[in-house]
Amino acid sequence: MLTLCRSIEAKRARTVIDHILEHGIITNEELSDLYGYDHPPRAIRDVRENGIPLITYSVVSPKTGRRMGAYTFDNIQNIRGGRIGGRKAFPKQFKQALIARYGSRDTITGAYLEERYLQIDHRIPYEVGGDDNGPLDTKDFMLLDSSSNRAKSWSCEHCENFLRKHQPQICSSCFWASPEDYKHIAETQTRRIDLVWSGDEAAQFDRLKAQSAGQDFATFLKRKLDKQ
Repeated sequence: MLTLCRSIEAKRARTVIDHILEHGIITNEELSDLYGYDHPPRAIRDVRENGIPLITYSVVSPKTGRRMGAYTFDNIQNIRGGRIGGRKAFPKQFKQALIARYGSRDTITGAYLEERYLQIDHRIPYEVGGDDNGPLDTKDFMLLDSSSNRAKSWSCEHCENFLRKHQPQICSSCFWASPEDYKHIAETQTRRIDLVWSGDEAAQFDRLKAQSAGQDFATFLKRKLDKQ
């Protein structure tokens, strides 16, 4: 385990590792206050993506008195193959290949965006599926803007499959991996659609919003569709 820890070079993951090696645990509060990480779970995810198993548990903050997440190393037998060294870097031409296949658009919302606003993301989270040693395949990836990427990360990080089961087939039928054809969202029987009104369509949105007369707009749209 120590050899593996010392082999990790990624700065954020190494910060977490070095703190645990010195103090035994690290908390969300320490990640935020000592190291300035606004989203502590992302730093913890970096460690796990490098193949190092961590246990998550709850402790009381000495500063606020509230419960918070804390992390320490798990059993060495839980080191996960295919994660050592972390994520692969994407070659520049791979993004062009994704745009050629899917268009310059966010896969979740369908909104067309300038290329610079789109990020490459694994359809099946790296924490679950890892990376194989074969060539990159566009079918295994998607393009997301930063907002969709954050929403996907938050949902995945709270999913039972992401946290414990690690079964790629569950992820593959999830909305966050395949919004074009899915059976569940983070293992719940939920259906969703993201609609964007752009350009001349904005006037239509304003008309519908005015018709809602103060109702929750999503509820209004559902009722309107139900009457069709």
